[in-house]
Amino acid sequence: MRFRILFLFLTILACTKKATVSDTILNYLPQNAAVILKINTLENFKSELKNGAFFSKTKNTRLSKAAHEKLNSIHFLKPSAKCVIGFYELGKEKIEFLFVADNNPDFFDIEKIDNQAIEKSIYEGHEIATYTIENTALFVIEIDDKVVASSSRILLENFLRTKKDIVVPEKLQKLFDTTGDTKSASIFINLKNSNGLFSSYLKNDSKKSINNLADWVSVDFTTDSNITTLNGIAISNDSINNFVNLFKGTTPIAERVSSIAPQNTEALIAYSFNSYEVFSKNQEKYLDKLQKKDSLFNTIEEVGIFYLNKQKAVSLSSFGADNLINSLDKLSSNSSSYQGVEIKTLNSKDLISKSFDPLVKDFISNFYIVLENTFIFASNKEILQNVIANTKSATTFNKTEVYNSAKSNLANESSALFIANQKGIANFLESDFSLELFNDFKKVEFKDHAFAAQLVADANFYHVNIIAAKAQKEIKANAVGPLFTVELDTDIATNPQFVKNHRNNTYEIITQDKNNVLYLISASGKVIWKKQLNGKVRGRIEQVDLYKNGKLQLAFCTNNQFLIIDRNGEEVKPFNKKFDSGNLNPLAVFDYENNKDYRFLVTQGRKVFMYNTKGEIVEGFSYKEADKPIIKSPKHFKISKKDYLVFLLEDNTVAIRHRAGQERLKVNRKIDFSDNEIFLYKNKFSITDKKGVLHQIDTKGKLSATNFNLGKEHGMFATSKTLALMNENILSIKGKKVELDLGIYTAPKIFYINDKIYVSVTDIQNQKIYLFDSQAKSIANFPVYGNSIIDLVDMDGDRKLELVAKDQENSLITYKIH
Repeated sequence: MRFRILFLFLTILACTKKATVSDTILNYLPQNAAVILKINTLENFKSELKNGAFFSKTKNTRLSKAAHEKLNSIHFLKPSAKCVIGFYELGKEKIEFLFVADNNPDFFDIEKIDNQAIEKSIYEGHEIATYTIENTALFVIEIDDKVVASSSRILLENFLRTKKDIVVPEKLQKLFDTTGDTKSASIFINLKNSNGLFSSYLKNDSKKSINNLADWVSVDFTTDSNITTLNGIAISNDSINNFVNLFKGTTPIAERVSSIAPQNTEALIAYSFNSYEVFSKNQEKYLDKLQKKDSLFNTIEEVGIFYLNKQKAVSLSSFGADNLINSLDKLSSNSSSYQGVEIKTLNSKDLISKSFDPLVKDFISNFYIVLENTFIFASNKEILQNVIANTKSATTFNKTEVYNSAKSNLANESSALFIANQKGIANFLESDFSLELFNDFKKVEFKDHAFAAQLVADANFYHVNIIAAKAQKEIKANAVGPLFTVELDTDIATNPQFVKNHRNNTYEIITQDKNNVLYLISASGKVIWKKQLNGKVRGRIEQVDLYKNGKLQLAFCTNNQFLIIDRNGEEVKPFNKKFDSGNLNPLAVFDYENNKDYRFLVTQGRKVFMYNTKGEIVEGFSYKEADKPIIKSPKHFKISKKDYLVFLLEDNTVAIRHRAGQERLKVNRKIDFSDNEIFLYKNKFSITDKKGVLHQIDTKGKLSATNFNLGKEHGMFATSKTLALMNENILSIKGKKVELDLGIYTAPKIFYINDKIYVSVTDIQNQKIYLFDSQAKSIANFPVYGNSIIDLVDMDGDRKLELVAKDQENSLITYKIH
C-alpha cells in the first residue's frame, strides 16, 4: 500500500552528475519545509506543466486549481537562473510557500500585474514589498543577492528572524548533491514532516503509510505531451522502521507476475528479493516482532498482487517449488480441475497475509493453483479460473499496451513495481484518498494512460521511478501518428519550422507567436527557451555556422532588424543591425562555394545591404541600390559554375546580377508577378504571372512562356527537375494531376529526403494536410489534421519522417510517418 500511495501522492504533488544548486540558496529556506521544489528554468517548467498530457487533463480539478491559485502570484517573477520553493504548514491544513532566487535587473515583470497595488513596510531592518495580484498578496524582500517571496507575511517574517540559525539538513544536502540540472525541476519531500501537506486528501491509514515509507524522497521532474516522469532516490535511516528497509541488502530481480496476471488486470504490484532470508530478517525488524521460523517460503523470490474487478490475487514465484508444493498439500483439502489445472482449497485463510505482512494486507487465501514455479492465491475460484484461461490463451497482462508502455520507461529489475490503468488508479484513489479528491479525479479521462512506480534497492539508497504515460498502441507500417502538440502563450504568427540541433544532430522546432515571442521547442515537445523580439520574423529562419566549428546559429530579419542568435537564444555580436523605417524583406543567405564564407543580404525598398561573417558591409559588392523597390528576398542560383543573384522588383522587372553585383543578364520583358517565388527549374529562372503563365529565362536572357491557364491564387514550387502547381483544388506534380476536395489551399512545397520526393499542400479551410510522392500518389494515411504549410524532416535519424504544422490558433502539432 505504501508504495502505491507514494506514486499517487507524488503525481498530485507534481501538479502544483552533480548538483549545481549552491548551499547559499538552501540557506534561505527554513528547515521545516515539508516539500522543496527546485526549478532549473522557470519558463521551461511552466511550459512543461502547460503542455504535458497529464497536467492538461487535470488542470480543471479542484486540487490543480487550488495549486494554481496559490502559486499564481509568482508568475510575474522572472528568475534568470535556478530557484527553489519551500512549502510549509502554518496551522491545520494551511499551506504557504517561500520562493528564493538570485536577484537580477529584470526580476519583476511588472507588466503582468493587473493591479499594481504595492505597499512597503520595514521589518527587522528589511523592506517588505507587498504586491497585490488578482486579490492575492505576495510578500517580497531583497536580501543579500537574493529575492525571497512568500504567500505568507508570517512565514517571511519568521525567515528574517531565524535566518542566521538556518542549517541545511545533511540528508537534504546529499539529495541536492545528487540531482542534475538537465530536468526542468526536482522535488524533495521530507516524508516525516509532510503530513500536513496532504492530510486533507489522504485517509488516516494512508497518511501513516506515507509517513513510514522513507525519510526523504528526491525526484527529478519532466513532462511532455506523452509522458510525465519522476526519477530520483529515496533514503532511509537504518534505525527507523521505514517500508523501503524491507528490501535492504537484497538484489532486485525482473518481475514475473505480469506473465500470470490476466489481460484485464487493472493494477499490478510486484515485490522481489533475491534472498528470502534477508527479507525475512528485514520484515522481523520492521514489524518489531519475532516471526515464526520455518522453511515454507525460503525459495520465494517475488510476491505479486494483481487487481481486477475490485478483487485481488496474490502470486508467489519460486526458484524451487517442490518443497512448497508438499507443504501446501498438507494445508489443503478439496480440489477441482479447470482446463487441466488443479484448484485447491487452502485451509489457512490468513497464511499469505501473515507470512508477507506488510506487503500483503486484507487478503483471504481460500484457494490456490500452481503454474510451473508460481503459486497463485485467491479468495474465490473465479479469479483463478480467469488466470488459467488467460495464461493458456497467452492473453496475459504483459501483452497489453498499458504494461508495455510502462515497462519501456522503467528499469528491468525492481524491488517494488506498480503498474495500473485508469480503472486501477481510480480504485486506489477511492480506497486511499478523500471522497472529494476521488470524485474530482474520477471526472478526468485517462483511459489512454499507463501509470507506474518502481523502487530499486541499491547499496545505501533506493532508486525511485514514477511515470504517467500515454499507452502506446502497436504501430502499423505506413501509420501516421501525432507525436506531440505544444500550446504557445498566444496565437502562432509564423509557420513552425525545423532547425538542426548541432549537439546531437537531431532537429528542433522554432516558431513565433503574435506577441513577437520566439520559441525553440525540443524534439519531445518541450519549450527550451523563449525570446522576446521587437517584430515578426520575415520568412524562414536560416541556420549558419559562422565560426566553422559545427555550432549552428539562427539568422533572420524582422521588420526592422537583422539578427543572428545562438542556440541558447543569445545575440551573436555584432549581428543586431537596426534599420530605420523598417519594411525589410526576408533575409537571404548565400554560401557561394559551400565553404561557410556567408554573404547576408538585407533588402529594404531599393537598398541592398550585403554583410560578411564579421558583420561588415562587403565593399566589393556594387549592387547597393536597385532601380525600383525589391519585393521579395533575393535568390542565388549556380549554373555551370556561374553565380546568378536574382532580384524581383516592384515594376515587374527581374534584375540578375553577378556575385560582385554587376549585371549578369539583361531581361527586357516585364512580368506581372504572381505571389510565388522564383525558382531554378530545368536550368531556367522560372516564375508565374497572375494569369497562370509560367515565364522562364535562360542563361542568355531569352524568355519563353507556357500558359497553364491557372487562376490568380494558384501556387507554385519547383526544384531543378520537378514542377508542382496548385490551382484551385487541382494539384499537378510533373504534369500528373490529382483532384482534391474543394477548399482553400496553400502553395505546394517540395521536399527531397532520403532519395525521395515529397510534395505537400494544406487545405486551410478544412484544416487538412496532404502529402504526395513525385508521381502524385498520396502517401498512406494522409490527409492529417493541420492548419498551415508544413516542414518535413527525419527529426531523429531513424529514417522515419516527422512533419510539423500549426494546429489550433495557438498551438503546433508534429506527426511521425512510419
